[in-house]
Amino acid sequence: MKTTIVIVAIVAIAGALYIGTRPDSFRIERSAQIGAPPAAVFPLVSDFHQWAAWSPYEKLDPNMKKTFEGPASGPGAAYSWDGNSKAGAGRMTVLESKPGELLSIKLELLRPFAATNVATFTFTPSGAGTRVTWSMEGKNSLMGKALSPFMDGMVGGDFEKGLANLDAAVRARP
Repeated sequence: MKTTIVIVAIVAIAGALYIGTRPDSFRIERSAQIGAPPAAVFPLVSDFHQWAAWSPYEKLDPNMKKTFEGPASGPGAAYSWDGNSKAGAGRMTVLESKPGELLSIKLELLRPFAATNVATFTFTPSGAGTRVTWSMEGKNSLMGKALSPFMDGMVGGDFEKGLANLDAAVRARP
C-alpha cells in the first residue's frame, strides 16, 4: 500500500513539474497549395455557410445544430454550433476580412472544454493557384499545457484534411 502511494505521489509531482515547463501560449499552422486563384478560394472560407463543403469539423456530427448571425461574410459574421461529444459547442466570429488575402476569426469553444483562440487564414497567389495557410493561436490552459505535445498533431492533422477538402471543393466548382 505504501509503495502505491509513493508511486502515485511521484507521478503526480512529475506531472505537475512537466506541466509547469510548458509554454503559456500555442500556435498551430498548416499550409497547402490550392488549385485556384485567391478570388475563387476566399469565398469558401469567408462565408461560414460554405464550411460544410470542406471543413473536417462539419463532418463530426451530421445532426449538429447550426445558427448564423450577422452578414453572410466579413466582420461580424458569426456561426454557432452545438453538436455531439465529438463536435462540441462553440461560436466563430469574423474579426477581420481582406478579400483574397486574409480572414481572422475569434473561435470560442464552449464544450467539451472552454477556450478562446484566434484562427487565421491567409491567401497568397502562388503559381497557378493559391497558398492557403490556416493557423490557430491562443493561451494554454492547464489542460492545454498537459495536452500540448499532442495538440499540434491532432489539430494540425485536421487542418491538413480541411485544406485538402478545400482544394477538392474549389476544383469541383464550375
